[in-house]
Amino acid sequence: MSNGFEPPTFDAQEIAFFDARDRRRPIEPGQYLYHEGDPAYDFYILLSGVVDIVVGADTDEERFIIRHGPGRFLGELNLLSGMRVFVSARVVEPGEVLVVPVGELRRVLSTQPALSDKILSTFMARRADLLTDAAIGIRVVGTRLSAEAVQLREFLARTRVPYQWLDPDTDPEVDGILREFDIEPSALPVVISRGSVLRRPSPGVLAEDLGLTIGRLPDRCFDLIIVGGGPAGLAAAVYGASEGLHTLGVEMTAPGGQAGTSSRIENYFGFPTGISGGDLTQRGVVQAEKFGAVLSVPCVARGLREESGHLVTELSDGTAVVGRAVIAASGARYRHLEVEGLEQFENRGLYYAATDLEARLCAGGPVVVVGGGNSAGQAAVYLADSGSPVTVVIRGPDLNAKMSRYLVDRLVNHARIEIRADTEVVALQGDGSLQGVVLSGTGGEEKVATAGLFSFIGAEPQSEWLSGLAALDSRGFVLTDRALRDDDLDERWRAMGRRPLPFETSCPGLFAVGDLRSGSTKRVAAAVGEGSSAVRSVHEHLAFAQR
Repeated sequence: MSNGFEPPTFDAQEIAFFDARDRRRPIEPGQYLYHEGDPAYDFYILLSGVVDIVVGADTDEERFIIRHGPGRFLGELNLLSGMRVFVSARVVEPGEVLVVPVGELRRVLSTQPALSDKILSTFMARRADLLTDAAIGIRVVGTRLSAEAVQLREFLARTRVPYQWLDPDTDPEVDGILREFDIEPSALPVVISRGSVLRRPSPGVLAEDLGLTIGRLPDRCFDLIIVGGGPAGLAAAVYGASEGLHTLGVEMTAPGGQAGTSSRIENYFGFPTGISGGDLTQRGVVQAEKFGAVLSVPCVARGLREESGHLVTELSDGTAVVGRAVIAASGARYRHLEVEGLEQFENRGLYYAATDLEARLCAGGPVVVVGGGNSAGQAAVYLADSGSPVTVVIRGPDLNAKMSRYLVDRLVNHARIEIRADTEVVALQGDGSLQGVVLSGTGGEEKVATAGLFSFIGAEPQSEWLSGLAALDSRGFVLTDRALRDDDLDERWRAMGRRPLPFETSCPGLFAVGDLRSGSTKRVAAAVGEGSSAVRSVHEHLAFAQR
């Protein structure tokens, strides 16, 4: 494998945890245990025989990945996520396998810590290997200046889906691919997946093709529905699923929320050398799925209503899911800059995240970061470390008002970072893509050339989907427990004979955590704490409801 990971083998005692007479199957050369594009497959343990893992099976572009022999186990993270299969497993020498249903695999992961560690670390290493040496099963064809192509690439990168990007402006093989699949240049960007073409798909259409949407689920009723997949929502999913609640998590963009776009988090407990937001939230996703939580992206909640003692969440695709309790963790969105023509530059030089994708798009050119919070500080340091001269623009007199001290010190002392205080962006310039901004400060206006503008200003709560069921503060953030006044509580509370539980809103069974909650601490650690603690209140609510 290209990342140097040596796959482990099971010994006889470990195999015994899975072994059962009716699970043994003979295998023959040429047989496929699973094929790329399959919607699901089982967990296989090789008792004897040899299996090759390949991509592009039985095509001119077939590529060998690794060979497995006796004692090895097959599979990857999509066994837990339900995502379509990225690779094929082809038998090359006869033998015998154990066929373990996914439900039984989850039981072992939950009850056998040593086995769980071995299996999950292997699954994660295999996904990392596929991401490093991208499988050819999914190809995105589109120019680097296409906002639609950038959006698709960002979605795939944040959901950790292996893909290959082909730029028609620089890749000579694109012309042949367009002819092969009868694609007109005007149809770009396209996604070529398992031999079929998705023309100018939205991330939602691509997610449906990958098997990540609600449509793959056999039921629509859950003990707990979590709206939002940031640190608060993922923590709630981990604790809800691990404590036996049938749990669904929906996220409007990709797992991780704003924290998932952070290049480096250094003040999170237990990570003294820091961790990227993407890596932290990916671990949370694996944890939640390990315990059986169902996670769906991209999935936007459009409304909420009460019906027969349950809460019904209405989704953007027209479907509805029913929960005995709902945790609102939909967070807050960055405000848009108040400049003319903003929309034409979004994903064409104007970005709301600073990940490896955006850094590569800027290719070491000068960039401007707007904002004085931790997200802006982390983005500025990451982009500067990636080779870009960075201008940090803040409206206030200094960075100390909202940014952690360690980040302030790092920005002030970084050779490639300049800080412009008492300054605003008042205009954007460019033809097709952003090429410059106009800054207005104490010295007047100044034109600044830039390869990218990164905006991290303010926060607006994403509470519209609550449809008036929860009391809000004057800024639109959700009031919970002790912040609720008697006037916020209707006759249902008197009938139940109780006050709202911790993190419970003015609607019984509806809880709010993280950045969406009024008065919350806008830090990753605080969000994780709120999401996990809210599950305790969910259990109490469900116990009250059953009386």
